[in-house]
Amino acid sequence: MCGSFSGGHGPRRAGRGFGFDPNFMAGFWGHPGRRRGGPFRGGRMFEQGDLKYVILQLLDEKPRHGYEIIKALEERSGGTYSPSPGTVYPTLTMLEDMGYARATTEESGKKIYEITPEGKAYLAENRSTVNDIFERIADFGSSFFGGPMMSVNHAFKELARATYSTAPRHSHDTERLSKIKAVLERAAREIEELGRTQPAPSGGEPEKAEPGQSSGPTAA
Repeated sequence: MCGSFSGGHGPRRAGRGFGFDPNFMAGFWGHPGRRRGGPFRGGRMFEQGDLKYVILQLLDEKPRHGYEIIKALEERSGGTYSPSPGTVYPTLTMLEDMGYARATTEESGKKIYEITPEGKAYLAENRSTVNDIFERIADFGSSFFGGPMMSVNHAFKELARATYSTAPRHSHDTERLSKIKAVLERAAREIEELGRTQPAPSGGEPEKAEPGQSSGPTAA
């Protein structure tokens, strides 16, 4: 239920309390921990049209500025997803046109948005969809930063620390850098091979995934 996903009670943001930041050197491997507009649900978090339900739910909790909506989604996804202003503000405009939200201009010139009675009715009509969306967000955050994943996150942190504390000190030693590169490439291949291996049936051998089949969600 989306009620269990209220602000401040989601997964700890980006694992900061565990010493792991998924945004660390994110640009180098092209899959930043904080996705702007690139959600996850079997590869994706949001389907097309989902964002209007998310925004309406947030406005049903309390009136918000556009930037507060962005911040709320970032916090509730554990820092792994942050919608771009270019996605949020057009959706707010669409909700206004549909009569589901209204904007009031404050003395500061900023617009604050609130849900209308028609918006509340629309939200109620689509409650199961709304709950499903918010559960996906919560599940992703908890799966990425909870339980066994934290040991993986810690190991990744140590790998990054060892790499970037060692390689720069030998930036002119091409032979040493080639060996570091080979170690990293070998680790990547072995991890990907594990990802292609299906869990073993009880008492049996692990099975390889079919080509193109993934054992888990990927970033879109």
